[in-house]
Amino acid sequence: MSVPALEFGVAQFKIPGEDESGDQHLVSESDSGVLIAVMDGIGHGAEAANASRAAAAILHAETDEPIISLVERCHEGLRRTRGVVMSLACIDPRHGLMTWLGVGNVQGMLVRAGARKGKVQETLLLRGGVVGAQLPPLQATVLPIAAGDTLVFATDGIRGSFIETLSPLESPQHAADRVLQGYRRGNDDALIFFGRFTGASA
Repeated sequence: MSVPALEFGVAQFKIPGEDESGDQHLVSESDSGVLIAVMDGIGHGAEAANASRAAAAILHAETDEPIISLVERCHEGLRRTRGVVMSLACIDPRHGLMTWLGVGNVQGMLVRAGARKGKVQETLLLRGGVVGAQLPPLQATVLPIAAGDTLVFATDGIRGSFIETLSPLESPQHAADRVLQGYRRGNDDALIFFGRFTGASA
């Protein structure tokens, strides 16, 4: 799958016995770039999925807003739900920049083009809290990105040891499928997202 400046792949698992997964993702284009988000609804099942979908709807409607404002809008909009933990990134392809932020435990990392296998150069600083229930002080980080750099988001249904297998050469969808197959815990919803920056669009 792709949007301007980004090729991406996603793999998802819902725990047996549930109709829906509480782990959801969003890729949304705007005039300023691409917004990527991964949400993990608290708990599992329909109520967790409802919370994640509500967050995705808010983000999609407000994609042009600054990233901190997006999280604050989600926090207000999710107060009547279970809430979510979430990590999100805004890619500005014209300037070669990525702004990212995480609340809770959705892991985020950036694998630079040309990196050795298993070598992660940047890791997202996660702040404890739940969007919709208890929001921590928010601080976004801005990083330069270049063509071939790969953004990875993973919910806590994925064992963290998958990081040792990351390669900048693997296609995003193949990487997502491989990690889900080999590293999902099996007792929780799981979602893994790989997004490779393809460079500024014309």
